[in-house]
Amino acid sequence: MLLLLLGIILLHIAALVLLFVSTIVSVWVTGETGTSDLWQNCSLLSNGLYKCDPASTGEWIQAVQALMILSIIFSCLSLFLFFCQLFTLQKGGRFFLTGTFQILASLFVMCGAIIYTVMSPEWVPSSASFGYCYILAWVAFPLALISGLIYVILRKRE
Repeated sequence: MLLLLLGIILLHIAALVLLFVSTIVSVWVTGETGTSDLWQNCSLLSNGLYKCDPASTGEWIQAVQALMILSIIFSCLSLFLFFCQLFTLQKGGRFFLTGTFQILASLFVMCGAIIYTVMSPEWVPSSASFGYCYILAWVAFPLALISGLIYVILRKRE
């Protein structure tokens, strides 16, 4: 039972780390002339330096920013609730609240990545390709979803 709890916690922390990295780091889209993410567009100047401009004020990028931040908040709350329920939940009880928060976090990151996929061609050059942070967001989605489903199924034992 201890190994199962440790595995669930590690899965949750892995998803949380991926969410943090994909939200903070500046490589959602990368190309020969620069990178772009949720917060800024950086382009390579002729002298070899980067010029970074703030992200567009369009509604779609703000929606992606909000969804990614909400996914981090819900995933952190889910981990906190798991530890609280681990010590306060009665024997045989299920971690429904923890699982619900983690599933919501996974749905938020999925919605944010979908919006970015659909709307980013308007914002970045067509020669650019998706960067590793974009891929990390998509990897965090199933990890958070699986973690949430495990929480819902999991029963507290002695």
